[in-house]
Amino acid sequence: MKLLMVLMLATLPLLCYAGSGCQLLEDVVAKTLDPEVSVTEFQQYVQEFTDSEAAKNAVGEFKQCFLNQSNETLQNFDLMM
Repeated sequence: MKLLMVLMLATLPLLCYAGSGCQLLEDVVAKTLDPEVSVTEFQQYVQEFTDSEAAKNAVGEFKQCFLNQSNETLQNFDLMM
């Protein structure tokens, strides 16, 4: 069991480096980090995933948090993703 855990932890960085494998997820992350995309544009982009006004407002606040960050912070976050 411990060997399995070690192998999983060893391969995790490789899997993360290779990408998510989900183009939609990568597109949403890219739009989240793009300072040229407004809150309204972002809300429209993800509207199929928001089923209520509260969810739409939460998405708007989420995007606004990223708009408040410096370009350096956004670049660092992009590297992490």
